[in-house]
Amino acid sequence: MVEIRYFAAIADAVGKTSEHLDLPPEATVADLCHTLSHTYGPTLDPMLKACAYLIGDELTRDLTTPLTPRVDVLPPFAGG
Repeated sequence: MVEIRYFAAIADAVGKTSEHLDLPPEATVADLCHTLSHTYGPTLDPMLKACAYLIGDELTRDLTTPLTPRVDVLPPFAGG
């Protein structure tokens, strides 16, 4: 089970700020994106491609990165 936390525009797009997903222990960012696209529809794909993923203490866009028990999905932020 992986806790997924959503922020800003991605939270608006999925209609929640967090959820738990039943993903296998060897799941990667690519697996997470596939699951989210399947769950919320392919219109989410462009946003997921622009997002960064906070996994542990590492911010990544590498789809091969293994997931940890908690993942933050962060869309690009505007402003300063």
